[in-house]
Amino acid sequence: MIGTILFLLVLLYVLLLVVITVRKIVFQGKWEFIIVFMILYLPFYISILSIVYQATGSEIVVGLFQYLKELLLLLAFLGFFLYQRDFWHYPFRLNTVDVVLLAFFGLATLYLFLPLGEALFLNKLLYLKNTLLIGAFYFLGRNTRLAGEQLDRVFGWVMLIAVGAFALNCLEKVMGVHFQQWTGYALFNFAVNGIEPSGNYGLSWTFETQTTGMRLASFFSDPLEMASSSLLAFATGLIWFLTKKREESGFYLFVMLAAVGSLFFSASRAAFGAFFAMLFFIALVFRLYRLLLMGVFLLFGFVVYVVYFASEDFYYFVYDTLTFQNASSLGHAVEWFLALDAMVANPEGIGLAMSGNTGSVEDDVRVGGENQFLIYGVQLGVLGMLLYIGALALGIVKSLQVFRHTENVSDARVAFVAASTKFGLLLPLFTANAELYAYVSLVSWWAIGYSLSVYNRLLPSVKRSSYLSAPS
Repeated sequence: MIGTILFLLVLLYVLLLVVITVRKIVFQGKWEFIIVFMILYLPFYISILSIVYQATGSEIVVGLFQYLKELLLLLAFLGFFLYQRDFWHYPFRLNTVDVVLLAFFGLATLYLFLPLGEALFLNKLLYLKNTLLIGAFYFLGRNTRLAGEQLDRVFGWVMLIAVGAFALNCLEKVMGVHFQQWTGYALFNFAVNGIEPSGNYGLSWTFETQTTGMRLASFFSDPLEMASSSLLAFATGLIWFLTKKREESGFYLFVMLAAVGSLFFSASRAAFGAFFAMLFFIALVFRLYRLLLMGVFLLFGFVVYVVYFASEDFYYFVYDTLTFQNASSLGHAVEWFLALDAMVANPEGIGLAMSGNTGSVEDDVRVGGENQFLIYGVQLGVLGMLLYIGALALGIVKSLQVFRHTENVSDARVAFVAASTKFGLLLPLFTANAELYAYVSLVSWWAIGYSLSVYNRLLPSVKRSSYLSAPS
């Protein structure tokens, strides 16, 4: 009964979302609306596929929902080209991030055809497609121009997604059941991805702690994706809270609390560490010293709780994590060692789809897989890894420059979200194939692209400021 209701809700929701998106792109020329579609589709992506498979038992029907995002993304690109008023005079003003990302994607495309690795060509093609999605969203962000109220609506959806996720978390906790046990997650994973159910809840080990406590994921694919997405929500809520009148800021405070609440429900150690790192980054870089003080008190309070008040199981959970005696932490270390060993033996890389945890990477050929930087290093060599790191670092730095120099509050907000979220995701990138978390990954790359489009317009003032601040 629950499965049928969920299936009908999914059909209605997706149909309505697709109709609105197509109308916006095709009939109104608003190809930028694709970012709204992705914000409203990607967080529910795996839940939608699971519910559809549970109801239909058809991989073909699931495939329609699976590739819907690519079809609409292609439609958005067609809309971009068709609705350009003077396409032949399109200004190609490349900045450093553009060049580095073009080199990275060019290298990845080259490796599709090089006779490297044991992966099938189809698997390589699927892996390249997922990698190029980063470039697609960066490109869309670079070419998007939105008014302040339009950006408010875009990021308003991000905040509503966070509140909705937290509300579902609370329901899961009260009922003592994972939402995924209703959606047919385990059935979908086994039938489509060939992953057998595991763990005490019949889902996978990701959904529980070492002491068998529940780790919740709300409507996201797993607790780790929800935790990473909470970083995006917190940064969004914070900058809107700081730039609105106090009497209008109550909702944004609730968004931040909801994001932190979801972090607790996810029980993700990497995300907790990333959250504190992001707090300190925001406080130092943006000179929010009261936030820095709050972060220090939160961290001190957590240490006191663990040492003096936490249960023995939780105390040793934290201790074993920090000393790499925890099974999960030890697993990360083993995967890192295997990846580093492969990079030392093959600094030029061993080919696409040879590392990572995506469906296109076969287990019998996989090398490493729990560090995004090393995953690219194993596949594309040291050069590929450095290009990815360079694009990420430069994107953060230039977004910071936009935040400091733009006089447009809305553009500054986007730059703040882009820099803060990407910095916060650095730790999850060290412990997971985090670019797989499509929602937070693609939305934050879109925000980086948007910030870089503002950077190009501000370039003269940025250079002048850098010159004036340089020592004589």
